[in-house]
Amino acid sequence: MAKWLKVLTSRDSADRLQPQGELEVQSGAGVGAGQRLKVLPEQTFQTVMGFGGAFTEATAYTLSRISPQKRDEVIRRYFDPQEGLGYTLGRVHIHSCDFALENYTYIEDGDVELKTFDISRDHKWVIPLIHDAAKTAGKDITMLASPWSPPAWMKTNGDMNHGGQLKPEYREAWSKYYTKFIKAYREAGIPIWGISVQNEPAAVQTWDSCIYSGEEERDFVRDHLGPTMHQEGLADVNILIWDHNRDIMIERASAVLSDPEAAQYVWGTGFHWYVSEAFENVGKVHELFPDKHLLFTEGCQEGGVKLGAWFTGERYGRNIIGDLNNWNEGFLDWNLVLDETGGPNHVGNLCDAPIIADTKADTVHYNSSYYYIGHFSKYIQPGAVRIGMDTEIPSLLATAFRNPDGSFAVVVQNESDEAQPFALELGGEAASETLPAHSIATYIIQA
Repeated sequence: MAKWLKVLTSRDSADRLQPQGELEVQSGAGVGAGQRLKVLPEQTFQTVMGFGGAFTEATAYTLSRISPQKRDEVIRRYFDPQEGLGYTLGRVHIHSCDFALENYTYIEDGDVELKTFDISRDHKWVIPLIHDAAKTAGKDITMLASPWSPPAWMKTNGDMNHGGQLKPEYREAWSKYYTKFIKAYREAGIPIWGISVQNEPAAVQTWDSCIYSGEEERDFVRDHLGPTMHQEGLADVNILIWDHNRDIMIERASAVLSDPEAAQYVWGTGFHWYVSEAFENVGKVHELFPDKHLLFTEGCQEGGVKLGAWFTGERYGRNIIGDLNNWNEGFLDWNLVLDETGGPNHVGNLCDAPIIADTKADTVHYNSSYYYIGHFSKYIQPGAVRIGMDTEIPSLLATAFRNPDGSFAVVVQNESDEAQPFALELGGEAASETLPAHSIATYIIQA
């Protein structure tokens, strides 16, 4: 008989990613009638890359302002496979984003030939943090790099902020800029796994932003970025499109991926959670383009720090389950860490993060979102395959995976105000369970 273990996080107790011991398991027929959550390992879906977060300048700078001991604690609590959440993915911005200390680029104004390209600013905070994370993880972090805006002089509005578009005459130079970045990071000992074309290309933001229509993104990838990546010997670096919200991701993915010449360069579609929880749109993109991939590339709680809030963790859990059940292959949180203000952010777009570092008191706060993410990242291993589930329990959200080591990880979330009894069943065996109100549990089933 298999060994069934349970890990629990619950709002109304001190349990935070706490092992609850071994479950009593019976044959499925021996468990009383009632609502069942049945795991179906014969049904298989996507393979998961992993889980992680973004190495923004705001994060790296914040960690430089607390004691080395607290900084090390945060890195360990995220990236250590045993003590932490086991993060294996990361995201980094190509020059500045809103969670940088200011607008900046890697070249001097007007340098079309990119002769002045220099990432020395990243060597101050960001690159050392990535190296320390990789050392703690025991392997390279799978890194996605994304631009928020081309240099101001390459744009129609002459400003890195407030939208604007890339001027046609700079498409080649901007394409080469990505390759310069990738090579510079490789020289710094950080392999870049993939790039997205543009962060949030449909939003005019008060911070670093740049607008592309679906057709403009298609043409840029097909005629400039894709060929340039190949010419520069970087065909092994994956290109992601969209990198924005789920609400219109079907039409935006279709605009690029319906063109075979553009699609040949594209690994898949990146998406965010703002505006919409239309998880079915993620699944529809898979149905339309089953040979392409899907990756959740950004999500965070907006509106400043929410210390102690429980709805933030539930938002993370609900979104991760909803996307995983619709063919998503990995999860990238936004800022790994922010300071006590929810920044720094050079335009005041303050947000929350799973870990908040109080730089004045030299203390570190772990929000509910930290623990909710851990229910996935600690127990669903890179290379895990999603498997089927049969349930009609409206108050429970659930997803299930078979790990490369043969174990199963089943995550179940209860957002309701009432405890929810159910029977968890796998392979003719079952356990009677009750999930407390406002809680999440991971069940690890080992042969």
